Amino acid sequence: MSNISKCKTLIEIKAFSKPLIANLHKLGISNIQSLLLHLPLRYIDETRITVVRDLRLGDAVQCEGEIVHAEVTYKPRKALIARLEDASGQLTLRFLHFYPSQIAALAVGKKLRVYGEIRHGFFGYEMVHPHCKSVGKSTQVAETLTPVYPTTAGLTQTNICKAIALAIQQNELIETLPADVYKGLNLPAFKVSIHALHSPPPEANLIALENKTTPAWRRLAFDELLAQQLSMRKHYAHRRSIDAPSMASSKILVAKLLRHLPFKLTKSQQKVIAEISHDLTQPHPMQRLLQGDVGSGKTIVACLAALQAIEHGWQVALMAPTEILAEQHFKKFEMWLKPLNLNIAWLTGSQSKKERERALTDIATGQAQLAVGTHTLFQEAVNFHKLGLAIIDEQHRFGVQQRLALRKKGEPEPHQLMMSATPIPRTLSMSYFADLDVSVIDELPPGRTPIVTKLISEERRDEILQRVREACLAGQQAYWVCPLIEESEALQLQTANDTFAYMQATFPELKIGLVHGRMRPAEKQAVMAQFSVGNIQLLVATTVIEVGVDVPNASLMVIEHAERSGLSQLHQLRGRVGRGAAKSTCILLYQNKLSEAARARLKVIFENNDGFLIAQADLHLRGPGEFLGTRQSGVPMLKIADLERDTDLLETAKNMADSLIKECPQAVEAHLERWMSHAGELVKV
Repeated sequence: MSNISKCKTLIEIKAFSKPLIANLHKLGISNIQSLLLHLPLRYIDETRITVVRDLRLGDAVQCEGEIVHAEVTYKPRKALIARLEDASGQLTLRFLHFYPSQIAALAVGKKLRVYGEIRHGFFGYEMVHPHCKSVGKSTQVAETLTPVYPTTAGLTQTNICKAIALAIQQNELIETLPADVYKGLNLPAFKVSIHALHSPPPEANLIALENKTTPAWRRLAFDELLAQQLSMRKHYAHRRSIDAPSMASSKILVAKLLRHLPFKLTKSQQKVIAEISHDLTQPHPMQRLLQGDVGSGKTIVACLAALQAIEHGWQVALMAPTEILAEQHFKKFEMWLKPLNLNIAWLTGSQSKKERERALTDIATGQAQLAVGTHTLFQEAVNFHKLGLAIIDEQHRFGVQQRLALRKKGEPEPHQLMMSATPIPRTLSMSYFADLDVSVIDELPPGRTPIVTKLISEERRDEILQRVREACLAGQQAYWVCPLIEESEALQLQTANDTFAYMQATFPELKIGLVHGRMRPAEKQAVMAQFSVGNIQLLVATTVIEVGVDVPNASLMVIEHAERSGLSQLHQLRGRVGRGAAKSTCILLYQNKLSEAARARLKVIFENNDGFLIAQADLHLRGPGEFLGTRQSGVPMLKIADLERDTDLLETAKNMADSLIKECPQAVEAHLERWMSHAGELVKV
């Protein structure tokens, strides 16, 4: 087995011109390996000629004949119309956009070979914008299926095909890993797979090729998944060589808090607390992701972890993405920790200078054992006396560099506990989160009432308004959530303001509040405080309330234009009700003309309350990017493998990654060089 760690760059190949190299760079292609792995989007079959009489509607075929008529028409719109004739009949060719050179190429008497989809036209069967080739006496039909590649401006399919043919000639199709790796997987060699995908034989199954289910596609999908696993596991192993504070289990503080809690921990909470506690005893930094559905009790788990650190003289930082959520954590921790004579510092961007300076002093001197805040916690002015544990809530809302900056506040490196109420599907957890340890709280505390979800058409708005009035007058509280429109905060704000004015006019007897992302933090806090104590009966809000708002008396939520939201966001919003003993309802208002995708999303949220099932459906409908946020900067998205289609390959790759790193490190480096470009660079997350 050869080593490919010094694979040739494009500049080293004389046949590659500077303009070609520049265009390939636009596609992220800089060396022979990345060019070999620039795989087709689809294929066309130019290996056979179909005569006109054998054409069938909807087929994509190749025909050959002579142009017997050509003209530019202007009714109903400008178009170039030509008729191609063979011995069995005529086929119309239609071009709605064309150049003078195309008019010349379609002159009467020209012999052409055309490829396209057969459609119904005014004169019978036709092709719209077919691919055309001039035919001479020596023109042969293609010997293989023709690949169609992803491209960019200035780079033609012909140029890409020539570049890939040159790459294949460079003899870099060697195996990177021992043959034993592929034993029993029934996968072809790398060289065979590359040839099969860039030049498939005529008899290849076109549907299987385009669905990426052929053995060749599966071989490369496996290699890509294995590279991802190897990269993440190397990072995981590297972290174990870094020093971190070793904190023995809590003997005093945890027991004290548990005695005073008005509720008992669930078995699931107890299990994850034990996992986190064990991690904190280790001399290397914990990197654990704590997942739990909305309302599953993650905050108390984080608090108990904090107490283990505090008991041994270490400080804890708790960072949340919004001031609303940060303040809610501050109040909960204050309620739990004040009776234990522990001090908490509160640090956000909206504080007065005096409050901020006092908080900074308490953190720097160690007077504050716990610091709660937003992104201000990792700013340069914040110096911890002895930071041992960083807790990050809704971790996907923070960038890689932000979390790294918080970790750098401690010496040695502090432990890190990340929390997410957006359940991560198992396959995603196995792949993009393979460098983390994951704990899951998979049961809700007793006494939580299930939330009833209703799908109601916009046409029944008056009924919903009446229901809101009745609920509020009966002593309950309600949310009315305005949608995010076209990713525009300005439009969302306008909608929220308009809705607020409308509600005030419609319900003069109710106390109505408004909260949105453009309000000053102090204003937002004031409104939320009034809502929390019941002084506001109906809260009109944007999706800013998606996380962290905990008002047990709020039992009704209406989400406008629910079809515009993703599943995970709808589930998060819905979780703002059902936090008390009262029966709770979430009404999803939708427009009548729903797309198929919107209909599918709403069906899932209507039928399910399980966050993990919803997350799996969201992964299927919207892809992994929705879950990753900015966490995985530097870790490429999968281009070939599909987490749903290739679950069996992912399982296999996961199971063998650690042993490969131990047993054949050089082969691992070669494999990573081929697939990740930067084999030795560990991604800091």
